[in-house]
Amino acid sequence: MAQALSIDNLTVTVRLPQGDVPVLENISLGIEEGKTLALVGESGCGKSMTALAVMRLMPEGFTVTSGRIVLGNTDISALPLPELRKVRGNRMSMIFQEPMTALNPLYTVGDQIGEVLRLHQGLGKAECRKRVIRMLADVHIPDPDTRIDAYPHQFSGGMRQRAMIVMALACRPRLLIADEPTTALDVTVQAQIFDLLRQLQRETGTAILFITHDLISVADMADEVVVLYAGRCVEKGATETVLSDPLHPYTSNLIASVPHLKIGKAATEPFKRLSEIPGIVPNLGKRSSACIFAPRCRRAFPLCRDSPPPFVDTGNGHHVACWDIVKD
Repeated sequence: MAQALSIDNLTVTVRLPQGDVPVLENISLGIEEGKTLALVGESGCGKSMTALAVMRLMPEGFTVTSGRIVLGNTDISALPLPELRKVRGNRMSMIFQEPMTALNPLYTVGDQIGEVLRLHQGLGKAECRKRVIRMLADVHIPDPDTRIDAYPHQFSGGMRQRAMIVMALACRPRLLIADEPTTALDVTVQAQIFDLLRQLQRETGTAILFITHDLISVADMADEVVVLYAGRCVEKGATETVLSDPLHPYTSNLIASVPHLKIGKAATEPFKRLSEIPGIVPNLGKRSSACIFAPRCRRAFPLCRDSPPPFVDTGNGHHVACWDIVKD
């Protein structure tokens, strides 16, 4: 199956008073058409920055210093801005994490969604309105015929999130970047949105880059997982393999920190304290050149603090960067 997105050795730096500091280091991943790849990790590990680098929407001061980003056969990293505007919102689109800041408060929700269809598909006003109403209904916006003329502040947080999802899906992109797409939604609507995304994949072969910290959603949605820590890839592989047999201690700790619902007889067992990962993600400019997780790792030994572990394939496409695995 063809690759929808390929990222090769992507490095992003930010300019700080002490000089250029890496935010992402040598990130490599690929997503096949019709597949979903999940990026997981704590806040500050580089998940959203990876997405913004793909869209070339990084904040001022952030620069791609090396690597390539290829969408289909198009090198996004080298694309002139006028050509890039034809790709954004059309062949690739993004569901942003914070819909209130992503939607323009001066325009109706319908106008903002419709602009994508008018710009990239050349639809007339009447046809555009019909399409937007139908898509709002697809994501369970109540009274879509009326809500199409509402402003963002007249939508609840969950409805704004669904409006952002409609905008991202409007042109049926080849690549959809979903940055915490169901954060403001309850579990019932979340399930409906996941069903909608899967339906889009079946119909169009869209590839999805799914950014989340929710491992339950990962198990439900993703075919593959890439685990990021402090801007580096520490583990990747098939979802079932990574979640059932994690090799990196950071991945194991993430899984162990997920609360599990107990029902029936198990609910009467003594309460067990939820596992947590000691410490925090290191600040920019204070990241070790050796194993970056070593200061928080219970399995660390001297070699971990001396040199960075290689990122190796342990079999069946399951990659990990951990001296505890490599030395065996």
